[in-house]
Amino acid sequence: MITLSPPTLEIHPWQRELAAAITDVNELLSLLELEEGDVVGGVSPAAAREFRLRVPRYFAGLMRPGDPDDPLLAQVLPRAAEDHVVEGYVEDPVADLAAACAYGILQKYRGRALMITTGACAVHCRYCFRRHFPYAEQSVLPHWQAALQALHKLPDITELILSGGDPLSLADGRLSRLVTAAEEIPHLRRLRIHTRLPVVLPARITHKLADLLSHSRLQTVVVIHANHPNEITASLGQALGELRSRGTSLLNQAVLLKSVNDDADTLAELSESLFGIGVLPYYLHLLDPVAGAAHFDVPVDRPQRLLEQLRSRLPGYLVPQLVRELAGQPFKVPISPL
Repeated sequence: MITLSPPTLEIHPWQRELAAAITDVNELLSLLELEEGDVVGGVSPAAAREFRLRVPRYFAGLMRPGDPDDPLLAQVLPRAAEDHVVEGYVEDPVADLAAACAYGILQKYRGRALMITTGACAVHCRYCFRRHFPYAEQSVLPHWQAALQALHKLPDITELILSGGDPLSLADGRLSRLVTAAEEIPHLRRLRIHTRLPVVLPARITHKLADLLSHSRLQTVVVIHANHPNEITASLGQALGELRSRGTSLLNQAVLLKSVNDDADTLAELSESLFGIGVLPYYLHLLDPVAGAAHFDVPVDRPQRLLEQLRSRLPGYLVPQLVRELAGQPFKVPISPL
């Protein structure tokens, strides 16, 4: 068993960018030439304290100055609507804690295990379904060996999913130790990484990371999280090209969000833009009912109508599967068009 001791400290440019992320609401608004009074409904200091603002400067640079309704800003700005208590919106909307089977390991679906690698993220999305997750209790970081031993004892698991938080907020050295240890589990075939970090900070995709994934005996899949075509940039395409050229499969999962991407034109452009940089649309999730995010939900019949419109204008491989995660179900539940 490999001991996952902390790697030698080595600061990369992406880590400096991460450390310089915007964490003050007034600073973000000032950079965008906005004032609190410009935000419809207002900004919530209480929400910002409970779930802190965090936005990399690269991502903030993609937002439109002077536009309080910018779709990227809408995803990260703590609004007063988060303070509203809405029936059915809870702290653990997809029953993650009920699926915990060891320190940092969740198992909901047959053949797959998910590892909560860290609670750290590069960006705090206001609709995050784990915004209330007890990372101090459930993160694998303090319990590397216990988590890996648990996977050794689950012979039906063929795919390990690294999640969080964001697993790419870990340094390359620590990720290398984790991947090497996972490769020693004989029944594992695939390694899947769920990450938003390349979208909000493309510099995170280093040559070392790309080489690490390409040299693994495990088939590697990186699932990014982009919700709007304005997030798809030349910098992101170049960064992901490092992975794609070395054989890593690239997918995207998005969340359907009111006033962000709940129209067919935006979703179609997102799919086209993703495919243009070598990423296949994978899932379009309905919003998980997490406390504080009810204002992002869309009317109940709208997702099906949007799916119908997408199918009528895009080739099948560019239409993401519309799904909802329901606690206790053995798979993501597909939503059919009307």
